[in-house]
Amino acid sequence: MEGERKYITADDLKQHCKPGDLWISIQGKVYDVSNWVKKHPGGDGLLLSLAGQDVTDAFTAYHPGTAWQYLDEFFTGYYLKDFSVSEVSRDYRRLVSEFAKSGLFEKKGHVAFCSLFSVFLMFLIVVYGVLKCQSVWAHLGSAMVLGMLWMQSAYVGHDSGHYQVMKSPGYNKAAQLLAGNCLTGISIAWWKWTHNQHHIACNSLDHDPDLQHIPMFAVSSHLFNSITSYFYGRRLNFDSLARFLISYQHWTFYPVMCVARVNLFLQTFLLLFNPKRRIPDRALNIIGLTVFWTWFPLLVSFLPNWEQRIMFVLTSFAVTSIQHVQFCLNHFSADVYIGPPEGNDWFEKQTSGTLDISCSSWMDWFFGGLQFQLEHHLFPRLPRCQLRKVSPLVRDLCKKHNLPYRSLSFLEANQWTIRTLRTAALEARDLTNPLPKNLLWEAVNTHG
Repeated sequence: MEGERKYITADDLKQHCKPGDLWISIQGKVYDVSNWVKKHPGGDGLLLSLAGQDVTDAFTAYHPGTAWQYLDEFFTGYYLKDFSVSEVSRDYRRLVSEFAKSGLFEKKGHVAFCSLFSVFLMFLIVVYGVLKCQSVWAHLGSAMVLGMLWMQSAYVGHDSGHYQVMKSPGYNKAAQLLAGNCLTGISIAWWKWTHNQHHIACNSLDHDPDLQHIPMFAVSSHLFNSITSYFYGRRLNFDSLARFLISYQHWTFYPVMCVARVNLFLQTFLLLFNPKRRIPDRALNIIGLTVFWTWFPLLVSFLPNWEQRIMFVLTSFAVTSIQHVQFCLNHFSADVYIGPPEGNDWFEKQTSGTLDISCSSWMDWFFGGLQFQLEHHLFPRLPRCQLRKVSPLVRDLCKKHNLPYRSLSFLEANQWTIRTLRTAALEARDLTNPLPKNLLWEAVNTHG
């Protein structure tokens, strides 16, 4: 009969989950995104991770209402026969709808302007301190200010990567390249590649790149099984070197964070100069990096001797370690799991995989809004100035559905993280038993 709906089951949908054959479901309608995956602004990893599933919550979180009108061109003509919506998802979507109606996604305040102005002011202070001052203490202070500049600039790059902080896409891209590539030396293309995947597969040991730090760190003994990273496409080998380094990771964590920026520089170069990967705006990203690697070495060269130059670089890196530590605090001691993300438990996975950092409102600038990590993961398009306002609503929703809402002080979060690292370290030291002793306990109590 003409106009009669055609249906497929969830099991049928799961068969379309390979490159060249990618189907997804949104609100029970099935779409073929096999060709769109190459053009997807968020990268191909997100669609590959969620292919063959209903992804309504993830789509709702990442796309404005105007994006729904473009779905029809991908419609297969099929509907999901056994489509259903959980109570958690229903409440989550209601919150998103309420935020949209009240204009919260558009009320960005003056955060971007104030942040960029503070970055510009700090840059002037750093240049003045290096060029006009002779005191070693002035140079040390300049290095510390530069570290703060990099932290605040990274927050601007993060915000502009998630939503439009400027009035137009062109200005927004300019903010990304300026704040990321030109000022920090870290490519916004690399950030988008890894960060979007982190959001989608939050705390999946084999799909979330933010937990894949072998051989330096391991947050779970499951990593001792040399699992395969589906993000990087390689095995995370737990060999003798990894065992040794991880055995002392609770002692090396903070020292490594002090120089972690070097790894970000390296990862940026490895991505941008990899001819096998499709990189949006590759040339612009490389030009931005050229700007950074021109002004930063030149500035350092104006210091009077090599001792002060080394001191300047290491101090600036050490200050930014506060930010690197913060990113780890948000996830290292939260729950982890193995396997791809699932579209039907978006809210549950975000609550289990994140920790908030509690602080006074006057410290919001320091943490860049990311102390509200759960709120940010649930509503990634929400401007940071709105995260504190919606926090009580998220807390109530977690309480209603008996889901964790963990908000710790900065000190408590550090203690939890070190405890997690120490637990894995002690297990790694057991040379006679390469598999973790408490694997069953982890499976039942931590991983679900």
